[in-house]
Amino acid sequence: MDPVKKVRYSLTTLVILIGGGTFGYALIEDWSIFEALYMTIITLATVGYSEVHTLSYSGQIFTIFLIIFGVGTIAYTIGSMIQFMVEGQLYQLLGRKKVLKKISRLQGHHIICGYGRIGRLISREFASSHLPFIVVENDPKQCQRLEEDGHLFIEGDATQDEVLERAGILQAKGLITAVTSDSANVFIILTARGINPNLFIMARASEEGAEVKLMRAGANKVVSPYTIGASRMAQAILRPSVVDFIDIATGRKNIELQMEEIPVAQGSRLIDKDLSQSGIRQELGLIIIGIKHDDQMIFNPVASTIIRAGHILIALGEIHDIQKLELIAANKSL
Repeated sequence: MDPVKKVRYSLTTLVILIGGGTFGYALIEDWSIFEALYMTIITLATVGYSEVHTLSYSGQIFTIFLIIFGVGTIAYTIGSMIQFMVEGQLYQLLGRKKVLKKISRLQGHHIICGYGRIGRLISREFASSHLPFIVVENDPKQCQRLEEDGHLFIEGDATQDEVLERAGILQAKGLITAVTSDSANVFIILTARGINPNLFIMARASEEGAEVKLMRAGANKVVSPYTIGASRMAQAILRPSVVDFIDIATGRKNIELQMEEIPVAQGSRLIDKDLSQSGIRQELGLIIIGIKHDDQMIFNPVASTIIRAGHILIALGEIHDIQKLELIAANKSL
């Protein structure tokens, strides 16, 4: 039986037993409710006090059965509660130690501050892409939800240095602050930037004009969900085919076509070759729709564009071909 149900069942049985004992003494001995309740309690507790009044023969028989059933019920109730507390505490202790061990092993992960609507959606996307991340959340209710969802998390205030350090900010690749308050996002950015100056920080903006303050605080990129949502709704009416294509290319629909960014590592056979020589189009059937380098983006690069180490290729094609290109660009064997 589930420990919680077991405790509820035993407590319910005990309450019924006390009620039955009180009613029995009141009926058999013609005592007041308080006297009957007092006699029931001292009998079940086996404290050895004298009777309230001298018991009749029927009252003595009733007391014998009350003791037999009562002592067993109390022992069962106490045992259930001890089992519940010990097992619960042990589970939480072992479970939390396991989680902390996983957190200590994180390298190159992302930190998500806040597990509201935006934070949950980001976590879901990261989890589906198998991208390592950890959530920092201050609300106990949201922490309970994080535990139910199976995500790594730290309970605490993300504006505090020690909380971000526990989340592995020194080993982190990026931080996303998605709390609803713009002022809180500013404090989180300032704290994170002070601990890890090289961290990539993305911030959520809730109000108009907050983008400038968040960038000034140290964010690399600022996103306004409301602005993006409104723009997307308008584009879905103005350019429905374009929006459908973007949905397909970014993997929102259940088909094989996907758009992905692929970094070119040192040693890759793609380096110092132009697009026509790379075989990306001929061998893999992929389309390179852009190349990013030094924060600059080349859209629709021509066939003579040379691929260099550190370039990021924006490729469009089928998933298995994308995966092959990722191995080639990372200088790994197929």
